[in-house]
Amino acid sequence: MTTAQLDQLYSWHPFTQMKDWCVEEPLVLVEGEGAILRDSAGREYLDGNSSIWTNLHGHRHPKINAAIKAQLDRVAHVSYLGFTNEPASQLAEKLVKLFPAGTLERVFFSDDGSTAIEVALKMAAQYWQLDGHPERTGFVSFDQAYHGDTAGAASLGGISVFHDRFAKFHFPCRRVKNLTELRELPELRRGEVAGVVIEPLMQGAAGMRNWPPGMLAELRRLCDETNTFLILDEVMTGFGRTGKMFACEHENVTPDFIALAKGLTGGYLPLAATLTTRRVYEKFLGEYEELKTLFYGHSYTANPLGCAAALASLAIFEEEQTLAQLQPKIQRMAEWLASLGRPTRQCGFMAGIDLVKPDGSAFDWREQTGAKVCRAARNHGVLTRPIRDTLVVMPPYAITDEQLERLFHGLRAAMDDILRK
Repeated sequence: MTTAQLDQLYSWHPFTQMKDWCVEEPLVLVEGEGAILRDSAGREYLDGNSSIWTNLHGHRHPKINAAIKAQLDRVAHVSYLGFTNEPASQLAEKLVKLFPAGTLERVFFSDDGSTAIEVALKMAAQYWQLDGHPERTGFVSFDQAYHGDTAGAASLGGISVFHDRFAKFHFPCRRVKNLTELRELPELRRGEVAGVVIEPLMQGAAGMRNWPPGMLAELRRLCDETNTFLILDEVMTGFGRTGKMFACEHENVTPDFIALAKGLTGGYLPLAATLTTRRVYEKFLGEYEELKTLFYGHSYTANPLGCAAALASLAIFEEEQTLAQLQPKIQRMAEWLASLGRPTRQCGFMAGIDLVKPDGSAFDWREQTGAKVCRAARNHGVLTRPIRDTLVVMPPYAITDEQLERLFHGLRAAMDDILRK
């Protein structure tokens, strides 16, 4: 049997209606190089969403490849429960030093963005128990938020199609639309909130929606005023996507917890990290019989291959001056977005393009207009994925100017193919 036949017989894909999936021949991707992906028929495509927002420096980057191969020749995986390993220790140091001295000083490794958030929630909740404030059990997130699909992370979510079905199993959480609603929240003033969680600068799954400038700094001040933890989900925005290493740098904000994943390994391997402060870490210290320990972890925590890839990715930022090289590409993306004549939003090197009718009204979501445009884009050599009727543009930093031009020409042609009908 072919790969496609085996897939349709035995696999179950995420966020996918499998009845529809099994009707058409699936695209089988077999090779990548830089910003290019190739399918099993040899056709080439521009990776327009960095393989679901993960790939930073391009596919098959020689430095990351070499780092993984070198680690593979030593050991692929060892337990982090009762042991440690060299790449993990080095990576923890590197991550801490990306933030101002004396702020985020401890690193807890996990597997993906959802578990990185899960770690932050459990640390925050247990902190308040150990601090003598068991009433601080609830969390606050924002309307249209998406922070992952494990039980705790999903509790924060504000997108009904993802989260409502399992709402009765969720942690206690209140969702607000903006800072005004947050300020008026009685639980916040009564000291019953364990933490406030936000995707800084831009909400991804909400349709690439920007937050107002200054909002994050004001949120930090409000959390300080109410002695509430600020938890930042930089799973999407971290590692250069906004033009700085982390989104919070744009407003000189340091959180109490930050969740990192996706681009952490350069888009190579599953790895996540939750960073927090000495204040939080020291609350968990004590004699074993006091049961202050954080009893939480994963089998592949601090996997050496993933940590080796992450170390190589961070080295590339320095050696190739990635952030400086990215600035003109961010400007060129802005110019291309403006040329489309459609509603768009941009934050650094990521953007959303809204598909709407000529009068500005929305298409019926059941028509799956965004998905149709993305399928049409394949015929023009572009791969990306929509958020309903918003096209996501988030290519690897390695994309060339000529490739970026081709990407936008391909998207424009795909929109013309579908919307003219």
